Amino acid sequence: MPGLLLGDEFPNFEAETTIGNIKLHDFLGDSWGILFSHPRDYTPVCTTELGRAAQLSVEFQKRNVKMLALSIDTVETHHGWCKDILSYNNEDTDAVFPYPIIADYKRELAVSLGMLDPDEKDKDGMPLTARCVFVIGPDKRLKLSLLYPATTGRNFDEILRVIDSLQLTAFKHVATPVDWKPGERVMVPPNIPEEEAAKLFPNGVYTKDLPSGKKYLRYTPQP
Repeated sequence: MPGLLLGDEFPNFEAETTIGNIKLHDFLGDSWGILFSHPRDYTPVCTTELGRAAQLSVEFQKRNVKMLALSIDTVETHHGWCKDILSYNNEDTDAVFPYPIIADYKRELAVSLGMLDPDEKDKDGMPLTARCVFVIGPDKRLKLSLLYPATTGRNFDEILRVIDSLQLTAFKHVATPVDWKPGERVMVPPNIPEEEAAKLFPNGVYTKDLPSGKKYLRYTPQP
């Protein structure tokens, strides 16, 4: 559905994949999830992206995140492409691919989720699937969405960093500042009064002095 907003329940779609038919919410179970789309099988940028995602699959598993890719070709084509992706990673081409790929050869899911890139077309003049990223929480609600054009490959290290932030801030009363990395100091949101902040963050709250005199830049070690 175009216009899917943060906090919306993610559609519980059914799809054919390289591991068989799935229903999204059942596939995710109690885990977090990431759905990332690709323009087409056997294309250069997509191959590098799925290769990098495969290399990082253990990192996603550590974070209890189930991975799910999408490309507008058939399951049979996907299986052949997976061998190329594993070869790109210098891995055994007969190894089990670490995450499923949706076969959206009718483009129905890409259309319903607003994944098409109107500026990039295939040889038949059809819009390519854009490089969408959806992060879905255990509550099946959309926690993050990113949309890259078909011509720009994504940074999966950044996606992992964002997931670290989402998971930290979901359970702790903090926010993460620009360029934050796990283990670095975090920020105390403005809606937490000073007395409450002192109780929530026993390791201390540090306020940066600003010309305005407003005490809104408050830091604390990562809980």
